[in-house]
Formats: sequence, structure tokens, C-alpha cells
Amino acid sequence: MRTLLTLLTVILASACTSSDPGIVQTSSGPLRGVEAALPGVTAYLGIPYAAPPVGDLRWAAPARPAPWDSVRTAGAFGDRCMQTNPFPDMVWNSPGESEDCLNLSIWAPESAADLPVMVWIHGGGYFSGAGDEDRHDGSALATRDVVAVTINYRLGVFGFLAHPDLTAESGTSGNYALMDMVAALEWVRDNIAGFGGDPDNVTIFGESAGSFAVSALMASPRAAGLFHRAIGQSGGHFGASALGLASLAQAEARGRAFGDSLDAPSIGVLRSLAASEIRDGAVRTRMGFAPIVDGAVLPDQPEAIFARGEHNDVPLMAGWTSAEVKGWSPSVDELEAAVRQRFPDHSERALAYYAASSDAEAARAASRLAGDGFLVHATWRWLQSQAAHGESPVYRYVFDHVMATAEGPVPEDDPGAAHATDIPFVFHTLESTGNPVADVDRRVSNVMVDYWTHFARTGNPNGPDLPEWPTWDDEGAVMWLGAESGSRPAEDTERFEFLDEVWLDGGS
Repeated sequence: MRTLLTLLTVILASACTSSDPGIVQTSSGPLRGVEAALPGVTAYLGIPYAAPPVGDLRWAAPARPAPWDSVRTAGAFGDRCMQTNPFPDMVWNSPGESEDCLNLSIWAPESAADLPVMVWIHGGGYFSGAGDEDRHDGSALATRDVVAVTINYRLGVFGFLAHPDLTAESGTSGNYALMDMVAALEWVRDNIAGFGGDPDNVTIFGESAGSFAVSALMASPRAAGLFHRAIGQSGGHFGASALGLASLAQAEARGRAFGDSLDAPSIGVLRSLAASEIRDGAVRTRMGFAPIVDGAVLPDQPEAIFARGEHNDVPLMAGWTSAEVKGWSPSVDELEAAVRQRFPDHSERALAYYAASSDAEAARAASRLAGDGFLVHATWRWLQSQAAHGESPVYRYVFDHVMATAEGPVPEDDPGAAHATDIPFVFHTLESTGNPVADVDRRVSNVMVDYWTHFARTGNPNGPDLPEWPTWDDEGAVMWLGAESGSRPAEDTERFEFLDEVWLDGGS
């Protein structure tokens, strides 16, 4: 049910836009949009959804942003969040990085009303990334009659530091990035109607760390009712990867050790340091910071929450790329040695799933071996958990399309689509890749945009002139997305069940 604030926002927006259709009244103040990359779409960029997390708000729950009275032109992205080691395929449109980064951007079709809303949670290992990358432009999605939103959230040590002092302040600590995501979704709930979106039809979708975050939000009681569908692209806090979610006590010990490394024995001293000192300290110590079981945002491991049926039960569409990890092309003998090393107690069985008789097969098997270890098996476990413990439908896919490059066509022995290469196909931002764009690339992208937006609209990806996408069930139908998209029977269930036995039972 819409809140009183949401209804008030709609009334104010209607009054305001009657004289100037480019202005929307939000709970913080009026915004003027700008022309987007495609005709018929208005963009509202760099909107603060929370106060800058600086001073006493560094490592605190997000606070409401300061209001404004005069019309604010939302024509430029805000800063991206402080981060380390950004990936080379990230191309920014933001002016810089700072702690004042809790902003979101919106792309809305003109004269929109009650449209599905798609909120993108970017990837980047929880330590890098931003919503303002070239490949995240929401214009093409908006032309399919959805309202597209991208968000920033605190990263790395700024987003996930736990510390005994912080727990004493608020009863828990860590998971500030997940709190940011919840705050952004609350902002969407309260304001998106003014941009033509339906706050009762919100889809969260993300890739890599963004996909892991979507799975965490499905498990979080803090996010209950804030979204109605979920899409995960390559990742989830399930299976072997879920074992990496530290407890609050473990994270507090790590946070204290981090402070000691900076001669900062208290959170007060840590808050007094410059953001660059904090960031550089994280790089120097090589400490990783990620979601934890904090007892509040995440009361338990996500898989355990799903198993009890206590998760946010919404339609789920999830999958991965056909060659998540590429770049290692071992010989047949090198691959066998690697498999035996990885599974010393089960090597003969493992070789049945990662064997090869040629170097080309070895490259594909090596990609499976590397991808299964983190992204693929975790996503599969997430799908299985929703299918087993939820009542909402589940749809599974594999993205299997590789673009040619300026150097030439795709080699015949290429193992498949690499991690993150699906993003520009989902947003129809193929030019952002820097590769020559062929008609087949556009066709694949159009099919994917159709599936993604149909799912956002109804919870079912199927639509006119699209190959039928069955739900994930006991027969294991998988949608392969590529030059010849279509549903196929799953061929990897036995392999994943073997990994369950080996990894989840503590074997190797």
C-alpha cells in the first residue's frame, strides 16, 4: 500500500508538472530533468537519496538528504563512491569519487504513468563500480515503457566495516552498503510515482556483486515490501560462497585490526581520518570487506533464511554467462593436474565433469572449473533455494553470445561469453563496449531487453515473438540467450550436485 508521503508526492508532482512537464516534486525538493540519450526519454541524474555519509555519519545508517526549495536541474551524475581497484571495463561519467556519493539516477519515458520500475545494483566486487557507467545508461530500457533507476552505495571498508564501537552505538555494525540499497529503495517507494513509476511494481536487478546484493536483499527483513521481482546476473550468497559471510564478532575483530593498522584505536579516531587514508589503508592491508551476518540486515546466512521460508518471496530470474572466467588456456595435462589439485579427495569423479581431450576442450573445461568455484554454483544454489522454499516462479538462463572485436571475428575455439559481457546487452548499450556492433548483436540485445522488461512488468519474461521461456522446475529447463535463443534441458545438474556434496559437506 502506498504511504501518505507517496500519495502527497504524486499530488505535488501533478500540480508541478501541469505547468512544466520537465519538473518533478520529490520529498526533498523539485527536480528538472534533461533530455536523455534517446528521444522520448527524460533523465534525472545525480539525485541524492541520503545525506553524505561523512563525519559522524561515516559508518552509520543512511540519513535523509537535506531538502532544497528552488528547482534543481538533475543534469549531471553525482560523484561515485570511494573505491579501490576498479575494473578496466568501467567507464565513468561521474566527475570524481568521494564519500558524498549516495545518489541515484532515473530514466523515464515522457508522459509515463504507473510503469514498472527497474532498479539496477551495479557490480564491482563490493569494492568498486558506480551507477553512472556508460553501459548502465537506462535510456533504452525506458523506451520499453519502464522507469529505469541506477544507484550508488558505499563500497569496501566504507560500506562494510564492523567495529565494537559501532555496534555499541547502534546495536550492530557492518552492512552499511546494504542499508544504502534499502534507503534507495525506500526513496523509490516514496518518490517514483512522480516520475511515472509504480511503487508497487519494483524489480531489483544486478550483476556480479550487484547480483550477490540482490540475493542478500531477498533474505533481508529490512527490504521487505520494497521490491516485487528480482533478477540476478552471475552471483549469489549461496552454497560455497555463502560460507564466506562472516559473523558480526568475526567482522568486529577484523575492524579493530584495521583500526590498529592505522593507529586508530577507536571509531572516533577512524572517523577523523581523511577518506583517502581509509581507502589507502584498505589497499595496504589487503583486507576484504563484504556483507556479514550482522543480526539485523542479515539475521542469518541467506540460504538458511530461504530454507526457513523467511525470505522476501518474489519471482526470481537468474543465471550466468557461459564462460564466466576466461583467459586460462591449459593443455589437457595441465587441466588434469589442476583438477586433481582442486579436488584431491574426489579427483576421479571431478575429472568426469572437467575432463578434456583437446586443448580447445581444455579451455572450456578450465572456464567451467573457475566459474563454478565462485559465481556459477552460487547462482544455481540460489535458484534451487527459491524453487524449493518459495512459492513464486523461478526462471534460469545462460548468456552465450560473444561480440567480435576490432581485431577480428570470434575464434572458433572461444570458450564462450565472459563475466559481465551481458550487461550492455541488458541495457542495449552495445556501443559502450568499443567493439564493432553487428546486426546479430542488436538482435540478441533486443531479445534480452524484451525478456528483462516483460519480467519486470509481470513477473514472467515471456512475450510476443519471443522463444518460450519455461519456469525452472524438476525437468530443469534453461533459456540459452544468444544468436539462436531457446530453451534447453539442463546438462549441469549432476555436476552441481557433486559440488554440493564436496563443498557443502566440507570436503575437497
